[in-house]
Amino acid sequence: MSRILIIEDEEAIASLEKDYLELSGFEVDIETDGSKGLTQALTRDYDLYILDLMLPGMDGFEICREIREARDTPILMVSAKKDDIDKIRGLGLGADDYITKPFSPSELVARVKAHLSRYDRLIGTNLHKNDVIKIRGLKIDKTARRVWVNGEETQFTTKEFDLLTFLAENPNHVYSKDELFREIWNMESIGDIATVTVHIKKIREKIEFDTSKPQYIETIWGVGYRFKV
Repeated sequence: MSRILIIEDEEAIASLEKDYLELSGFEVDIETDGSKGLTQALTRDYDLYILDLMLPGMDGFEICREIREARDTPILMVSAKKDDIDKIRGLGLGADDYITKPFSPSELVARVKAHLSRYDRLIGTNLHKNDVIKIRGLKIDKTARRVWVNGEETQFTTKEFDLLTFLAENPNHVYSKDELFREIWNMESIGDIATVTVHIKKIREKIEFDTSKPQYIETIWGVGYRFKV
């Protein structure tokens, strides 16, 4: 049974989320204080975190950053803030998804299931021989989920690694942002392309020598992205 931690100071919302998730077969804990929530997140084993932004003790951005430095477990941010800058900041800190309040509990459950399913498929594989992609100075070990750039190992979040690997496995194919969102996040993009844009930017910062002249991930203006070989 997958275990989820909800860090949310609005108890009515947290309880509603918990009820729907437990009806779907998940084990759920709730923490209403930011600092205590971070401690609980890092000292107990969870399969996914649902994280509010506005919290007493410590805000959701800092909690997300601390969790991501220690673990690659999926993080879903939820907030009443609708500004793109907050969404971009959260995704840039390593969150896998950003849901704006109000949202339907069924949508939350669907997103939780999608993220857990993909994470389990990618992490849970048990291969005797590592599956490695090598393209010029880039080396991607799919089995160990590790990346080296010109011989130096570089750290990636779960979704950054998934997106980079997908593009590298399908070189010279142009994908729209909607197509990449559906492939990596396993759901319809519903018009939200900030997620893909932010993740491409973060990947480029890690693998490109000059982000203004990318040698790996090329922007096809008005269409999407292509991995060059």
